[in-house]
Amino acid sequence: MMLSRLKRVHPALAYVAKHLDDDVSLGALAEQTGLSTFHLHRVFSATAGETPKQFALRLRLGRAAVMLLGSKDSVLDIALSCGFQSHEAFTRAFRRRFGITPSGYRGRGFANNVDGARAKTHAEFVTRIGPCVGLYHLEQQVEQEQGSHMTYSVTKKTLSPQPVLIVRRRIPRSAIAATIGEVLPHVFMYAQQNGIALAGLPFTRYVEMGHGLITIEPGMRVADPASPQSAGGGEVIADVLPGGSVATTMHMGPYEQLSDAYAAIEQWIEAQGLAKSGAPWECYINDPGDYPDPKDWKTEVFWPLMT
Repeated sequence: MMLSRLKRVHPALAYVAKHLDDDVSLGALAEQTGLSTFHLHRVFSATAGETPKQFALRLRLGRAAVMLLGSKDSVLDIALSCGFQSHEAFTRAFRRRFGITPSGYRGRGFANNVDGARAKTHAEFVTRIGPCVGLYHLEQQVEQEQGSHMTYSVTKKTLSPQPVLIVRRRIPRSAIAATIGEVLPHVFMYAQQNGIALAGLPFTRYVEMGHGLITIEPGMRVADPASPQSAGGGEVIADVLPGGSVATTMHMGPYEQLSDAYAAIEQWIEAQGLAKSGAPWECYINDPGDYPDPKDWKTEVFWPLMT
């Protein structure tokens, strides 16, 4: 059961994220979880979609990429502070992941218009999102308690347009969780690889909801990308979440119950005599990486309104 697996490996996930410059070997992580190294490796890989070693290396390189763009530390100092034993080992690993040397990555800089404040925001979101980017929309087998249906408070807000990077997929409804879990790491990687500063939490927009197939757009908020067109990343597209009036509510609990939040917004819109305009989206306020119990997950839902 995915829920129990997540709770068992959560101490290892959290430990790696906080100790990138320390011993994050399989043995060290096994001590954090109380599992054998064999069992931890198996359960961790099944839950996170990558081995503990791959997970630690990805986070170390992500942290290094942030430091290369946001600090003046030498490449060697950055390598050592991210847990690498030598400049050479760091350079090889960095180039394998990002297709460019650390010095070349630093020299190229940010791709979009990024000042000191936005660089700091980017660093904060890489640190926050990186460990859990493949865990959003985990399918959990959660027992539904009678009378536990959530009551939603729907409000009207005015949003500014938000530049984003997205991948558009047309899929059966049964593939929503797997698709989001696959796409968000891809978009996150693309942004890091190309020096595009992150500016907010991950989201998924539901463009078309058919009886059989649906069209969804998982993505990341970014700072001032190019005009909406192909971002040069194959499936990755630069786009904009629209500004203007939206109806919004906060869902607390498993992702499987998010349809209740969308229904509550639709009922509120009709009761207010308003009309929907465009596709709704959901933003993941926290994540399974920090909160292994689904009852603690927060997802904010937005639906654009006609004005």
